[in-house]
Amino acid sequence: MKFVTFEKKDGSTSAGWLIDDEHVIDMYEASGGILPNNLLNFLDQSEEHMKKAASLFPLSKGLGEAYRLNELHLKAPLPIPRSFRDFYAFEQHVKTAREKRGLKMIPEWYEFPVFYFSNHLAIKGPGEDIVKPKECEWLDYELEIACIIGKEGKNIPVDAADEYIFGYCILNDWSARDLQRREMKVGLGPAKGKDFSTSIGPWIVTKDELDPLKEGKGFNLSMKARVNGMLLSEGNVKDLSFSFSEMIARASQGVTLYPGEIIGSGTVGTGCILELGEEIHRWLEPGDQVELEIEHLGVLKNTIIDDREVK
Repeated sequence: MKFVTFEKKDGSTSAGWLIDDEHVIDMYEASGGILPNNLLNFLDQSEEHMKKAASLFPLSKGLGEAYRLNELHLKAPLPIPRSFRDFYAFEQHVKTAREKRGLKMIPEWYEFPVFYFSNHLAIKGPGEDIVKPKECEWLDYELEIACIIGKEGKNIPVDAADEYIFGYCILNDWSARDLQRREMKVGLGPAKGKDFSTSIGPWIVTKDELDPLKEGKGFNLSMKARVNGMLLSEGNVKDLSFSFSEMIARASQGVTLYPGEIIGSGTVGTGCILELGEEIHRWLEPGDQVELEIEHLGVLKNTIIDDREVK
């Protein structure tokens, strides 16, 4: 199933699922109020709610509550997640990005997956404008996949971690590279260079849809990024050096994970301008449209605007 959050013509916001490429079911309406009208509350009791949703799904086309997708405004499927951890799990990206800074790989990177916390209150959805920070000259996209936690757990073992995943979506970890470069000299991870926007969407695909595509540490899913229609990045989720199960196990060591938290993969190899180099493409500017595409997960589009365009 593909879960979405959307705004209707009357301005109200709800959540539900796609029943085909053109229609959406409002799960609150379709269930007579049994299911909540937002995904965060849905995830709080995901197992129970999924049973109800699964029972309605085959009947969706006959329920009468279907909305045309082109008449809705899709929002981030999880507009305010409980947290957002972003990992650093694709070796090719890590190697190349470090080489660009004159650094070699360190053995510790291979010992365990590492992550940083980003701003879970700055989540953007499909079609939303991304404001270029006023102080930023080197704006970049990052092509990633993310998983959504669907069950509470602590000290989760790797071999059980998959049970805690609700689904997956595309993630764009927008980066102000010049701000990031300066602040990381202090010895801490990226913060101000990352906290202005992160895009997710256009929907969350439940994990059962991807299970047949498992390969390596990930899935056999092609990943692409285009700027103004020009293909710049190509990779595959199967190239992950650490699986999402390993990331979840690491994140939950001594810490409770809750439904509605986001775990990002980090950037796939070639998945950003920093890695490609300015000789391949300049830094992003207002007016640029960035499209991230992951097979089976859809296309996530956003346009860059100047901060002066914000009303």
